[in-house]
Formats: sequence, structure tokens, C-alpha cells
Amino acid sequence: MAVPEIEAFLTHLAVTGHVAAAAQNQAFSTLLFLYRHVLDITLDDRINALRAKRSRHLPTVLTPQEARNVIAQMTGVYRILAILLYGSGLRLREALQLRIKDIDFAQHQLIIRDAKGGESLVTLLPARSIDPLQHHLEQVQKVITYCSKVKI
Repeated sequence: MAVPEIEAFLTHLAVTGHVAAAAQNQAFSTLLFLYRHVLDITLDDRINALRAKRSRHLPTVLTPQEARNVIAQMTGVYRILAILLYGSGLRLREALQLRIKDIDFAQHQLIIRDAKGGESLVTLLPARSIDPLQHHLEQVQKVITYCSKVKI
């Protein structure tokens, strides 16, 4: 497989496969890596494949009131997670990996460990999340206490 086949493949991805520009770029980078570092082959010719068009659609974003309405319909742990995601700007993974020691109720802070880029950071704990979080932690403590008394 040489330059013409690579061009044909990348063009096929754009025209027939209707892939996003990012997917086509990733395939192109993967092929270049394969040839340069695995097969140890230098591609002398320039690769001129038809490029996929970048999306011009702007993302749909909820207004603050719409977000509040959605969160108001939620219950339990899912509601707490939604409040944390929206109010603190957390990513889903960051919210799911929170531990009790990462929550500072006194200073209204969350410590996010290993955030994107491997860094740790401190962000705000939304005031609306404090009561539901404390109630949830009390319930979890009751379950732990009960389970330690009863042989399961």
C-alpha cells in the first residue's frame, strides 16, 4: 500500500463513510505513524486526499433556567451529581470519582484529583449541593453502621 491507496482510503472515509474531520485526521495520523515508526517506510509523495468538512454546527446549550428545570425533575444521587456537574463545572468522571475527603463543606470547596491533564485542582462546592450531599453521606453512614452490625 502506497500513497495512492492511502489517498483513496482517506477519500473513501470522507465521501462514502461520511466521517467527521477529526476521525479522518486521526486515521491519517495513524497511517503516518504506522509507515514511519512501525514499517520504517518513508512516504516521499505528498498525500492529497479529499478532506472531510469540519462541522459548522454550534452545540446546543441549555439556558440556566432550563438546566434548573431539568435538575428539579431528578432525584437521589443523580440529582446530586447533576448539581455538582452544573454548579462546579466538573466532568462526569471527576464527579463520579469524588471521595468524602475531597469535599470541604466549611470552605465550600471540592478537591478534584487527577483532573484532565493529570493535575489536581480546587473548585467551588455549589451551595445547593451541600444539604443533599450531607443527607446522602448520613444515609451512607447509616447503611455502613447497619451492615457492620449484621452479618451479611
